[in-house]
This record gives sequence, structure tokens and C-alpha cells, in this order.
Amino acid sequence: MALVVQKFGGSSIADVERIKNVASKAIREKEQGNQVVIVVSAMGKTTDNLIAMAHKITNDPPPREMDMLMASGEQVSIAMLAIAIHSTGCKAISLTGPQVGIITDEVHRKARIKRINAKRIKSALQEGNIVIVAGFQGCTENNDITTLGRGGSDTTAVALAAALKADVCDIYTDVDGVYTTDPHICPKARKLDKISYDEMLELSSLGAKVLANRSVELAKNWGVVIQVRSSFNDNPGTLVVKEDKSMEDIVVSGVAYNRNEAKISIMGVPDRPGVAAEIFSHIADAHIVVDMIIQNVGQKGKNDISFTVSKDDFRQALKISEDLCKELGADGVKSDDKIAKVSIVGVGMKTHCGVAAKMFHALARQGVNIEMISTSEIKISCLIREDDVDKAVRAIHDELELGESGS
Repeated sequence: MALVVQKFGGSSIADVERIKNVASKAIREKEQGNQVVIVVSAMGKTTDNLIAMAHKITNDPPPREMDMLMASGEQVSIAMLAIAIHSTGCKAISLTGPQVGIITDEVHRKARIKRINAKRIKSALQEGNIVIVAGFQGCTENNDITTLGRGGSDTTAVALAAALKADVCDIYTDVDGVYTTDPHICPKARKLDKISYDEMLELSSLGAKVLANRSVELAKNWGVVIQVRSSFNDNPGTLVVKEDKSMEDIVVSGVAYNRNEAKISIMGVPDRPGVAAEIFSHIADAHIVVDMIIQNVGQKGKNDISFTVSKDDFRQALKISEDLCKELGADGVKSDDKIAKVSIVGVGMKTHCGVAAKMFHALARQGVNIEMISTSEIKISCLIREDDVDKAVRAIHDELELGESGS
């Protein structure tokens, strides 16, 4: 008997027929003799609609109350799915994040899981239930509802798989695996049979929407095997696993892009020790994640510091930067939220040369200007104009021969 965790996103349970489809998948897994835990998101665009409703009241709703509001969407989903499974004569029980003992820190809307008490889930499984858990949510030590931020249901699923020592964590989505790039932009994109944790972590953090980067980080730390599969067919998916030596033979595994980027530049910052630490400490204190950072050597003892954040954090980061500009005696702040990032990822880049040159040549031939560059052992990222994303992705994908006819 295996223990399988299945996660279904909002598009997979967007209506009653799709809920019935998910129920049938879970029941088939149970009929094979396996124990099944399902994690679900809110139905369709429920969370987006709830957020929009709140912002019709105020542009600055309290984070605690937003968590109370947003967590309600998953509660509808788990109850509906449990009803669908019960209607077939199979046992099921729905549980919220707090009910299964998902304890988080107190950072509302971006909470991190501290621990999980899996006792109730294990008991329900032993009683023969399919256990259905609300993704994206938990509670603090003081029983305040929290949500886990973007991709929170993926994070819930992997965290539960780790806590339960599950044999596999199947992440069901609207594509049947991880592709070399977004097939909606590049029809030549090819599905990968497997990908390493590090590559998937980079692709997720760089904008690939198949998996949330926090869920991949958890999977890597706890050795959880993830399989990305389609909700709408039974095709084999892509396995996300520990890196093996054969993976280095593939130089680049994929091209990712992220339109959710904004750039802030603090101009004429006094060139003295500790200034960068002061700037980014204030940003970190606001729980804002900074992505790319570039410091340009200026003149007369002053530098320009540019960095990128998500569009969600843009206004708050801009306000902090403007306040710091005055405190530091800097010359001014410039901002730009019409940018995007395009990246390539592959563990093979550690042992192969010339990849960056190919990427830059591909962008140059399309007339795409590079505004910032960042690199690591297994990735190269370029900041470009948002309007150039589609042609940049296709050009890089073709240049590196990543499609069906490529290597």
C-alpha cells in the first residue's frame, strides 16, 4: 500500500463536472489499494474575486482580515469534493488547514509553515477515508487564520507529503508536465520526463507557473518526489527528483519568463560602507523579496543602486525607497513596472561554455535590449521590456534547440 498526496488547482475544480472528475481520479487511486490525501485550491477564480471585492471597500484592507476572507474559498472546495466522493459510496472527510494542524508563523498573506501535526490525517486514513485538505492555509499558535501566499496549495501538498512520508506527491494542473518553456508562447516546447529539484526551483522562482518555488524547496529539503500531471488526462507527467549525473548531459532544461517584475533605482546613493545593508534591511523588514540587484559606480562618491521586486510589492517597496532616499541624502528614485525577466536554466551549464553568448545573440537578433543581467551556476536571467517577452522566449528556445526536434 502506497500513500499518495494529490493536489488540484483552481482550474481543475472550477465547476461541478470538474469536481466530479477529480473525485473519480481520487477514487481510482484508492481502489488500487493506496491511501489518498487530496489538497485543493479554491474553485476557479474565487480567490481573485474575493480580493477584488475587498478592494472595492478599501485599497488597504487589514492583512489579518484578508486571510480570513481568502481562506474561505478553499473551505467551499473541500466540502464540495467530499460531497462528490460520498455520492459514489466512498468514504471521505474534508478538513481545513487548522483542523489538520498546519501551524504557521504570524506573517499574514505570506505565512510560512512551522510544523504539521499529522495525527488527525493518519487517523482518518486508517478509518478508510480519502482525506481532503484545504490548501493555502494554516493558523498561528494563537489560532488566527493565515494564508501561505502565491502557490500556497502546492506548498501545503508537499509539506503534507513530507509530514506523512508519502510515496509521491502528484501535482495536477492544466498541463501534463513541465515543458522546456510555455507551450502557449512556443508551440515547439517539449515535455520533460524528469527535472532536478535545483532546476525546477530556479524555473519556479523565475516565473514558471507549473510549481510554486516554496513547494519545490520543501520537496528538495525533505526528499519528496513530485510528479506534475494533467487533471484532464492520465498521461505520465514530469518527475521532479534529486539530480543525477545524466542530467548534466542536457545543457539547458528550459526557458522561463516572469511578467510580474518591477524595477526601482535609487540614484546618487552616498558611497560608504553599510548603505546597501541599510537599504535592503528596510526592504526585508517589510517582508519584501528582492530579486535582481545591480550597483553602478557613479561619480563624486555616489552610486546608483537598482533592484527588482514583484509587482505585488512594488508600491510598498517604492514608498520605502523614497523615504530612504531622503534619509540617505540620495539624489532621487526612479521606477519602472513595464519590465519582465527572461531566463534559461540547466544543470549542464556548470560544465558547458558558450550558453550565455547564444542567449544574448538570440535577443540581439530580435532587437531586444537587455537592461539587467544576473547569473548563477545553473541560470542566466535578463531584464527586458515587458512587450518583448513572447519574441524573446521563442528566439532563445529556438537558438538553444530545445524543441521537439532539438537535443
